Amino acid sequence: MVLDNPHAEKVKTDVMLDIRDLYVGYYADLHILRGLNLQAEMGKITTILGANGVGKSTLLKAIYGFLKPHSGEIIFKDSDVIGIRTHELISLGISYIPQQPGVFQHMTVEENLMMGAWTFRDDKERMSEKIEENYQRFPILREKRKENAGNLSGGQQRMVEIGRTLMTDPQLILVDEPTAGLAKLLSEEVYRMLTDLRDRDGLTILLVDQEIRQALKIADYVYVLDLGRNKFDGPAEEFTDLEKAFWA
Repeated sequence: MVLDNPHAEKVKTDVMLDIRDLYVGYYADLHILRGLNLQAEMGKITTILGANGVGKSTLLKAIYGFLKPHSGEIIFKDSDVIGIRTHELISLGISYIPQQPGVFQHMTVEENLMMGAWTFRDDKERMSEKIEENYQRFPILREKRKENAGNLSGGQQRMVEIGRTLMTDPQLILVDEPTAGLAKLLSEEVYRMLTDLRDRDGLTILLVDQEIRQALKIADYVYVLDLGRNKFDGPAEEFTDLEKAFWA
Protein backbone atom coordinates (compact mmCIF):
# COMPACT_ATOMS: atom_id res chain seq x y z
CA MET A 1 0.00 0.00 0.00
CA VAL A 2 1.29 3.45 -0.90
CA LEU A 3 1.31 5.92 2.01
CA ASP A 4 1.49 9.66 1.36
CA ASN A 5 3.28 9.04 -1.89
CA PRO A 6 3.82 12.20 -4.02
CA HIS A 7 1.88 12.09 -7.27
CA ALA A 8 5.05 12.55 -9.28
CA GLU A 9 6.44 9.28 -7.97
CA LYS A 10 3.50 7.18 -9.11
CA VAL A 11 3.96 5.43 -12.40
CA LYS A 12 1.04 3.74 -14.14
CA THR A 13 0.60 2.68 -17.69
CA ASP A 14 -2.56 3.12 -19.77
CA VAL A 15 -3.93 5.96 -17.64
CA MET A 16 -7.25 7.29 -18.92
CA LEU A 17 -7.90 9.88 -16.21
CA ASP A 18 -5.21 11.83 -14.36
CA ILE A 19 -6.18 14.24 -11.57
CA ARG A 20 -3.32 16.57 -10.63
CA ASP A 21 -3.14 18.77 -7.52
CA LEU A 22 -6.86 19.55 -7.66
CA TYR A 23 -8.48 22.23 -5.50
CA VAL A 24 -12.29 22.41 -5.66
CA GLY A 25 -14.96 24.02 -3.48
CA TYR A 26 -18.46 25.39 -3.53
CA TYR A 27 -17.21 28.80 -2.37
CA ALA A 28 -14.16 30.75 -3.51
CA ASP A 29 -12.44 30.68 -0.13
CA LEU A 30 -13.46 27.20 1.03
CA HIS A 31 -11.87 24.19 -0.68
CA ILE A 32 -13.40 20.74 -0.27
CA LEU A 33 -10.65 19.08 -2.31
CA ARG A 34 -7.20 20.31 -1.36
CA GLY A 35 -4.43 19.17 -3.62
CA LEU A 36 -6.00 15.85 -4.61
CA ASN A 37 -4.13 13.50 -6.96
CA LEU A 38 -5.66 10.42 -8.57
CA GLN A 39 -5.27 8.20 -11.63
CA ALA A 40 -7.72 5.78 -13.23
CA GLU A 41 -6.38 3.12 -15.57
CA MET A 42 -8.11 1.99 -18.74
CA GLY A 43 -10.41 -0.98 -18.32
CA LYS A 44 -10.16 -0.94 -14.52
CA ILE A 45 -12.42 -0.08 -11.60
CA THR A 46 -10.83 2.60 -9.47
CA THR A 47 -12.67 3.05 -6.17
CA ILE A 48 -12.65 6.12 -3.94
CA LEU A 49 -13.36 5.53 -0.26
CA GLY A 50 -13.53 7.75 2.79
CA ALA A 51 -15.90 9.17 5.38
CA ASN A 52 -18.82 11.41 4.51
CA GLY A 53 -17.78 14.93 3.62
CA VAL A 54 -14.21 14.23 2.50
CA GLY A 55 -14.91 15.23 -1.10
CA LYS A 56 -15.63 11.99 -2.94
CA SER A 57 -18.80 13.16 -4.72
CA THR A 58 -17.31 16.63 -5.13
CA LEU A 59 -14.54 15.07 -7.21
CA LEU A 60 -17.02 13.41 -9.59
CA LYS A 61 -18.92 16.66 -9.99
CA ALA A 62 -15.70 18.49 -10.82
CA ILE A 63 -14.71 15.90 -13.42
CA TYR A 64 -18.15 16.09 -15.02
CA GLY A 65 -18.15 19.87 -15.23
CA PHE A 66 -20.73 20.59 -12.53
CA LEU A 67 -18.06 22.35 -10.46
CA LYS A 68 -15.15 24.37 -11.78
CA PRO A 69 -11.87 23.70 -9.94
CA HIS A 70 -10.00 26.63 -8.47
CA SER A 71 -6.71 25.09 -9.59
CA GLY A 72 -5.18 21.83 -10.75
CA GLU A 73 -5.70 19.66 -13.80
CA ILE A 74 -8.19 17.01 -14.93
CA ILE A 75 -6.49 15.15 -17.75
CA PHE A 76 -8.69 12.82 -19.80
CA LYS A 77 -6.80 10.95 -22.51
CA ASP A 78 -3.94 13.50 -22.54
CA SER A 79 -6.19 16.60 -22.66
CA ASP A 80 -7.16 18.91 -19.81
CA VAL A 81 -10.97 18.96 -19.73
CA ILE A 82 -11.47 21.68 -17.12
CA GLY A 83 -13.88 24.25 -18.53
CA ILE A 84 -15.41 21.88 -21.08
CA ARG A 85 -19.19 21.81 -20.79
CA THR A 86 -20.97 18.66 -19.67
CA HIS A 87 -22.65 17.85 -22.99
CA GLU A 88 -19.24 18.13 -24.66
CA LEU A 89 -17.72 15.78 -22.08
CA ILE A 90 -20.38 13.23 -23.01
CA SER A 91 -19.28 13.47 -26.63
CA LEU A 92 -15.66 12.99 -25.54
CA GLY A 93 -16.57 9.73 -23.78
CA ILE A 94 -17.30 10.61 -20.14
CA SER A 95 -20.60 9.66 -18.49
CA TYR A 96 -21.95 10.03 -14.97
CA ILE A 97 -24.34 7.94 -12.89
CA PRO A 98 -25.39 9.99 -9.83
CA GLN A 99 -26.24 8.64 -6.42
CA GLN A 100 -29.92 9.56 -6.49
CA PRO A 101 -32.13 7.45 -8.79
CA GLY A 102 -32.43 9.20 -12.12
CA VAL A 103 -35.00 7.34 -14.21
CA PHE A 104 -37.96 9.18 -15.67
CA GLN A 105 -40.66 7.50 -13.61
CA HIS A 106 -43.59 8.06 -15.95
CA MET A 107 -41.75 7.21 -19.15
CA THR A 108 -41.34 3.67 -20.45
CA VAL A 109 -38.08 1.78 -20.21
CA GLU A 110 -37.49 2.27 -23.92
CA GLU A 111 -38.25 5.99 -23.72
CA ASN A 112 -35.72 6.28 -20.89
CA LEU A 113 -33.09 4.60 -23.03
CA MET A 114 -33.90 6.92 -25.91
CA MET A 115 -33.22 9.90 -23.65
CA GLY A 116 -29.63 8.67 -23.43
CA ALA A 117 -29.35 9.19 -27.18
CA TRP A 118 -30.28 12.87 -27.02
CA THR A 119 -26.94 14.01 -28.44
CA PHE A 120 -27.59 11.96 -31.61
CA ARG A 121 -31.40 11.94 -31.52
CA ASP A 122 -31.70 12.47 -35.27
CA ASP A 123 -29.69 9.32 -36.04
CA LYS A 124 -32.51 6.78 -35.74
CA GLU A 125 -30.41 3.87 -36.97
CA ARG A 126 -27.71 4.41 -34.36
CA MET A 127 -30.35 4.86 -31.66
CA SER A 128 -31.98 1.56 -32.55
CA GLU A 129 -28.63 -0.20 -32.54
CA LYS A 130 -27.73 1.11 -29.10
CA ILE A 131 -31.13 0.19 -27.68
CA GLU A 132 -30.77 -3.34 -29.04
CA GLU A 133 -27.30 -3.60 -27.47
CA ASN A 134 -28.85 -2.72 -24.11
CA TYR A 135 -31.57 -5.31 -24.52
CA GLN A 136 -28.91 -7.91 -25.21
CA ARG A 137 -26.95 -6.73 -22.20
CA PHE A 138 -30.00 -6.60 -19.91
CA PRO A 139 -32.64 -9.04 -21.27
CA ILE A 140 -35.14 -8.12 -18.54
CA LEU A 141 -35.34 -4.61 -20.01
CA ARG A 142 -36.54 -6.03 -23.32
CA GLU A 143 -39.35 -7.79 -21.48
CA LYS A 144 -40.30 -4.59 -19.67
CA ARG A 145 -39.57 -2.10 -22.45
CA LYS A 146 -43.17 -0.83 -22.58
CA GLU A 147 -43.57 -0.53 -18.79
CA ASN A 148 -43.10 2.73 -16.95
CA ALA A 149 -39.64 2.79 -15.39
CA GLY A 150 -41.13 3.84 -12.06
CA ASN A 151 -42.80 0.43 -11.76
CA LEU A 152 -39.50 -1.46 -11.88
CA SER A 153 -37.52 -2.74 -8.91
CA GLY A 154 -34.62 -0.67 -7.62
CA GLY A 155 -32.10 -2.96 -9.29
CA GLN A 156 -33.95 -2.85 -12.61
CA GLN A 157 -34.10 0.95 -12.44
CA ARG A 158 -30.32 0.94 -12.03
CA MET A 159 -30.16 -1.22 -15.18
CA VAL A 160 -32.14 1.45 -17.00
CA GLU A 161 -29.81 4.17 -15.74
CA ILE A 162 -26.72 2.23 -16.77
CA GLY A 163 -28.27 1.36 -20.12
CA ARG A 164 -29.13 4.99 -20.76
CA THR A 165 -25.55 5.94 -19.89
CA LEU A 166 -24.18 3.36 -22.33
CA MET A 167 -26.18 4.78 -25.25
CA THR A 168 -23.38 7.29 -25.94
CA ASP A 169 -20.57 4.68 -25.95
CA PRO A 170 -18.70 6.12 -22.94
CA GLN A 171 -15.12 5.16 -22.23
CA LEU A 172 -15.12 6.45 -18.65
CA ILE A 173 -18.12 6.13 -16.31
CA LEU A 174 -18.27 8.08 -13.05
CA VAL A 175 -20.44 6.20 -10.55
CA ASP A 176 -21.57 7.75 -7.27
CA GLU A 177 -22.71 5.29 -4.57
CA PRO A 178 -24.67 3.03 -6.93
CA THR A 179 -26.34 0.91 -4.24
CA ALA A 180 -27.48 3.66 -1.89
CA GLY A 181 -30.90 2.73 -0.53
CA LEU A 182 -30.98 -0.71 -2.17
CA ALA A 183 -31.51 -4.01 -0.39
CA LYS A 184 -28.51 -6.33 -0.16
CA LEU A 185 -29.69 -8.66 -2.94
CA LEU A 186 -30.27 -5.75 -5.32
CA SER A 187 -26.92 -4.25 -4.34
CA GLU A 188 -25.12 -7.44 -5.32
CA GLU A 189 -26.88 -7.29 -8.68
CA VAL A 190 -25.63 -3.73 -9.26
CA TYR A 191 -22.05 -4.69 -8.42
CA ARG A 192 -22.29 -7.55 -10.92
CA MET A 193 -23.41 -5.07 -13.56
CA LEU A 194 -20.37 -2.88 -12.88
CA THR A 195 -17.93 -5.78 -13.06
CA ASP A 196 -19.55 -6.89 -16.33
CA LEU A 197 -19.01 -3.42 -17.78
CA ARG A 198 -15.34 -3.73 -16.93
CA ASP A 199 -14.79 -7.38 -17.83
CA ARG A 200 -17.05 -7.72 -20.85
CA ASP A 201 -17.14 -4.21 -22.26
CA GLY A 202 -13.69 -3.05 -21.20
CA LEU A 203 -15.00 0.19 -19.69
CA THR A 204 -13.11 2.33 -17.21
CA ILE A 205 -15.05 3.04 -14.02
CA LEU A 206 -14.37 5.58 -11.29
CA LEU A 207 -16.51 4.48 -8.36
CA VAL A 208 -17.38 6.40 -5.19
CA ASP A 209 -18.83 4.12 -2.54
CA GLN A 210 -19.71 3.82 1.15
CA GLU A 211 -20.14 0.04 0.95
CA ILE A 212 -16.49 -0.58 1.72
CA ARG A 213 -16.38 -4.37 1.68
CA GLN A 214 -18.41 -4.73 -1.50
CA ALA A 215 -16.49 -1.97 -3.25
CA LEU A 216 -13.18 -3.62 -2.40
CA LYS A 217 -14.40 -6.91 -3.88
CA ILE A 218 -14.80 -5.41 -7.35
CA ALA A 219 -12.07 -2.72 -7.27
CA ASP A 220 -8.74 -2.94 -9.02
CA TYR A 221 -7.21 0.09 -7.34
CA VAL A 222 -8.31 2.06 -4.27
CA TYR A 223 -7.88 5.63 -3.06
CA VAL A 224 -8.77 6.63 0.49
CA LEU A 225 -9.43 10.33 1.06
CA ASP A 226 -9.30 12.33 4.27
CA LEU A 227 -10.43 15.95 4.49
CA GLY A 228 -10.11 16.49 0.77
CA ARG A 229 -6.62 15.06 0.48
CA ASN A 230 -5.03 11.74 -0.40
CA LYS A 231 -4.63 9.60 2.71
CA PHE A 232 -3.25 6.53 0.99
CA ASP A 233 -3.83 4.32 -2.03
CA GLY A 234 -2.89 1.00 -3.52
CA PRO A 235 -4.12 -2.13 -5.32
CA ALA A 236 -7.37 -3.46 -3.86
CA GLU A 237 -5.77 -6.71 -2.71
CA GLU A 238 -3.58 -4.74 -0.30
CA PHE A 239 -6.60 -3.48 1.63
CA THR A 240 -7.03 -6.57 3.75
CA ASP A 241 -7.08 -4.85 7.16
CA LEU A 242 -9.99 -2.46 6.81
CA GLU A 243 -9.76 -1.07 10.34
CA LYS A 244 -6.08 -0.26 9.88
CA ALA A 245 -6.75 1.17 6.44
CA PHE A 246 -9.41 3.60 7.57
CA TRP A 247 -8.44 4.58 11.09
CA ALA A 248 -4.65 4.28 11.12
